[in-house]
Amino acid sequence: MGYQQLKFDAASVFLVTGGAGFIGSNLCEALLDMGYTVRCLDDLSTGKVKNVDLFSGNPRYTFMKGDIRDLDTCLKACEGADYVLHQAAWGSVPRSIEMPLLYEEINIRGTLNMMEAARRQGVRKFVYASSSSVYGDHPVLPKTEGQEGNLLSPYALTKRADEEYGKLYTRLYGLDTYGMRYFNVFGRRQDPDGAYAAVIPKFLKQLLAGEAPTINGDGKQSRDFTYVDNVIEANLRACLAPHEAAGEAFNIAYGGREYLIDIYRHLCGALGKDIEPRFGPDRPGDIKHSNADIGKARRLLGYDPDYSFEDGIKLAIAWYKENL
Repeated sequence: MGYQQLKFDAASVFLVTGGAGFIGSNLCEALLDMGYTVRCLDDLSTGKVKNVDLFSGNPRYTFMKGDIRDLDTCLKACEGADYVLHQAAWGSVPRSIEMPLLYEEINIRGTLNMMEAARRQGVRKFVYASSSSVYGDHPVLPKTEGQEGNLLSPYALTKRADEEYGKLYTRLYGLDTYGMRYFNVFGRRQDPDGAYAAVIPKFLKQLLAGEAPTINGDGKQSRDFTYVDNVIEANLRACLAPHEAAGEAFNIAYGGREYLIDIYRHLCGALGKDIEPRFGPDRPGDIKHSNADIGKARRLLGYDPDYSFEDGIKLAIAWYKENL
């Protein structure tokens, strides 16, 4: 069953932080399409106005420009909200290695501000973005909650800290928190530009322009690529999850495993391109292989992802062909 069939009280108010970003804007769009009231909080440091411009005429949509590092802003944003979908963060493992202090400010203090604001304002559910990076150097596949290794980047540390705060806020204050450990999300509106862009949109943009993309490493690294609509479903199911599942973190993925070089060949075939890639050095802080066990999310959240990698990549290719 797709997320469109999930039901909330008709008067429900959802706050999406980072709502002008890739995942956040897709959450805003889904909730508005389902008929709910949506408040988007974003400082536009990485989010883009164009991602949310299409909602600006909707009477159930409000945009707030603000920074989660400011507690008063967080309190104002949470006022009257039933559910918080906290996506605001700075991503990218390599960038976090270059800017650890900024990542601490935004991803840890900013998230703590949001949890505290949600607690004070009586929010019912606080669902927040974590990351598969919390598994660090633990070698076993598939990745299973509770089997984490040494962290490899400041970004990973910030997400682990967020999970600990989530656990504490549930146990100490009774705020129902749910951590979403995203695995390599892709889909419409994911930014293809910049040094830290995700691999699928970057490959698509360069191939459509007739350019040869650079693959970091040998291309034999594998990832559990997860279509964005699966992530929407996971967030909404967490909002409906029982208190007994609160304070936990969950793998949010499809449960597959794709090799980077195979994805590159697939994209070339789908676009009718015959371009040999370049190969560059491994990215610092990256792991070689990633694949998720999603059994815990199935059991406790009822998460049942609809979109395989093959389903999602067809939709993503079609979107980028039309929008690049």
